[in-house]
Amino acid sequence: MNEIEYYIDLGSSTIKVYSYEENLNLLEEHSIYFKNGFDKEKGISKENQTELIDYFKTIKEKYNLLYENTHIYVTGIFRELSHSKQRELIKMMNDTFDLHFNIISHGIENYLLGKAMQNDYNGKKVLIINMGGKTTELVTFKGDKITDTQNLKVGVADLLNNFDKVNDEYSKNTVEEMDEFVAEKISNLNLDSDYECAIFTGGEERFELLTGFNLVENDLFDDGIHKYKLDLEDYIEGTKKVFYEISLEKLYSLMPGNPKWMDGARSGAIIPLTIFKKAKIKWIIPSDLNLINGVINDK
Repeated sequence: MNEIEYYIDLGSSTIKVYSYEENLNLLEEHSIYFKNGFDKEKGISKENQTELIDYFKTIKEKYNLLYENTHIYVTGIFRELSHSKQRELIKMMNDTFDLHFNIISHGIENYLLGKAMQNDYNGKKVLIINMGGKTTELVTFKGDKITDTQNLKVGVADLLNNFDKVNDEYSKNTVEEMDEFVAEKISNLNLDSDYECAIFTGGEERFELLTGFNLVENDLFDDGIHKYKLDLEDYIEGTKKVFYEISLEKLYSLMPGNPKWMDGARSGAIIPLTIFKKAKIKWIIPSDLNLINGVINDK
């Protein structure tokens, strides 16, 4: 019988805790906005560091996390810390919890995302979009081969920092103005226009099911994981519904275990929308896979 292992994905705004025995299971998640008060020379804010430590104390005791059974993958804003601040944070976390706090490079993250999404896709050309708080990774598959990777220095935090009315009870910032902002940010991005579909990862399937996007059966490929697709018009319509028809209070209630995740939901819909339009994507596949699935697939 296999012993249970634990995998932790710590990004710019969300910590996800998984267990793995025969299957990978998301146990819980917790959102902390590390961008608030962040300085690459001074580190994360004292408030966020305290919350981070307190949360790790909780999960270490709750799941009996040990050095030999726990694997932590740190991405996003933590890569922007100066080398000395990275070493200081890693030492503090390792000394406090006897756990390996591992800040991974963009290249490794791209590799693991590729492993997570590896499939033949019926030979189709597919764009994978993995968005975080500070960065967005793009991976192109043609059949089961990765043919391109691109890393964008834009994430949900950029939108939250520039549009302060998006998280009013009903957004007073518009989809169109935020789309225009991202389009300017990625104006130099070169994308092909012959993709069969795009897969948007990181909890998107769960989110679209919760908020009532018009999902239909995915008949483009069958990997036993991605059951749904929607076209670009329905994605735009669903995004506008989340902005203007579903209150922030309602969004929080849809995810009672980690309501703060929904603070990035409206902004998080915009970056992929802009990319979909730029690449002339017709079909969108929502996905809950992320780099930890890639870690497991690479075992």
